[in-house]
Amino acid sequence: MSLIARNVYKVYRSGAKEIRAVDGITLEIEKAQSLAILGSSGAGKSTLLHLLGGLDKPTDGQILLDGTDIAGLHDAERSKIRNTRIGFVFQFYHLLNEFTALENVMMPALIKGQGSGDKGHDFRKRARDLLELVGLEDRASHRPSQLSGGESQRVAVARALINKPDYLLCDEPTGNLDSKNSQAIYELLFHLKSSTNVALVIVTHDELLSLQTDFAVRIKDGKII
Repeated sequence: MSLIARNVYKVYRSGAKEIRAVDGITLEIEKAQSLAILGSSGAGKSTLLHLLGGLDKPTDGQILLDGTDIAGLHDAERSKIRNTRIGFVFQFYHLLNEFTALENVMMPALIKGQGSGDKGHDFRKRARDLLELVGLEDRASHRPSQLSGGESQRVAVARALINKPDYLLCDEPTGNLDSKNSQAIYELLFHLKSSTNVALVIVTHDELLSLQTDFAVRIKDGKII
């Protein structure tokens, strides 16, 4: 089981100007591995992560999920894969303000379950279990405005895991947090990796974090250096 970027390019054009945000990158991550993607702002880290997760399509090259080129799939098929196989954690939590923490965690499962015959109470139980796993069982009924930044990110992590993904892609997951909360989130992510065997890909500026992952790559001007 693996997620592979094979000779991937993402090119943006503005008039005669061409920007290669991702410039011929090849890398592979296997199930239960952890990878840190390092580099300065604008290096292409987040663009690469979005390509790996099927949020964007490459200009050229392949994104292979267990041998299937997800870049070549129709939007609906890629959306289904994102919902069922890949979890996302972003810098700015993207929680829905009108819903409680529990309801936010349940949301991807509710979307997945539409028309499938799955029971809503099963989603609710799994969401409660995940909130307990991230240490927020007592905050289940709170809305995002009632949560701290660290708590909001923990809810986002629980939400990313609700459909039992094989790959958890994190884009600067602590970029909006202080050092204490950042360390707590990293400890949580590595605990989840070891306990669930989810593969972990983290885009970060944190050099020390890269020492904790199985391997790391550094990107500059869209290339692995």
